[in-house]
Amino acid sequence: MKEKEIQDDLASIRSLMERSSKFISLSGLSGILAGIYALIGAAAAFCLIREPLNYDQVTFLHLLKVLPYLIAIAAVVLIASIATCVLLTYQKAKRKGQSIWGKTSRELLFNMAAPLLTGGLLIIIFLYRGYFGIVAPASLIFYGLALLAAGNFTFSDVKFLGICQIILGLIAACLPGYGLLFWALGFGVLHIVYGSVMYLKYDR
Repeated sequence: MKEKEIQDDLASIRSLMERSSKFISLSGLSGILAGIYALIGAAAAFCLIREPLNYDQVTFLHLLKVLPYLIAIAAVVLIASIATCVLLTYQKAKRKGQSIWGKTSRELLFNMAAPLLTGGLLIIIFLYRGYFGIVAPASLIFYGLALLAAGNFTFSDVKFLGICQIILGLIAACLPGYGLLFWALGFGVLHIVYGSVMYLKYDR
C-alpha cells in the first residue's frame, strides 16, 4: 500500500511538472473556428478565380488581376483566426486560473515565429516571381514546421497536426495545379478535425 501511494505521489509530481512546462490553455474551439474561416476564405477565393481548381487552366494575367483580392482574403482569415485563438485561449486560461503570458507561452511563440516568418517571406518572393502554384504547398509545409516546433511547449496533438500539414503540403507540391484545394483541406478540414479532438479531450 505504501509503495502504491509513493507511485501515485510520483505520478502526481510528474504531471504537475509537465503542466508547468507546457502551455495547456490552447482552445480546441478556436481550431474549429479557424478551420471554418479557412473554408469560407477558400470558397471566396474560388469564386474570384472563377475557373477550375487547376491553376494550369487559369491565365497568368487573370491571377495577377485577382491577386490583391486573394491576399486580402488570406489576411482576413489570418487575422480572424489569430483574434479568435487569443480570445478563446484567454477565456480558457482565466477559467482555469492560469496565466496566458509567461515563459512557456513566450517560448512557444518564439519557436513558431522562425518557420512562420521564413515561410511568409518565401511566399512573398514566390508571389513576386509569379510562382503562384508553389504558394499553397509552401504555406502548408512551413505552417506544419511551426506546429512541430510549438508542439514541444504545448499538447502533443499539435505535433500530429503539424506532421499532417507537412505531408499534405508535400502532396500539394506534387500537384501544384490543385493548391487551393489542398489549402482548404489543410487549413480548413484538418483544423476542424484537430479542434474537435482538442475540444473533446481538454476543453469539456
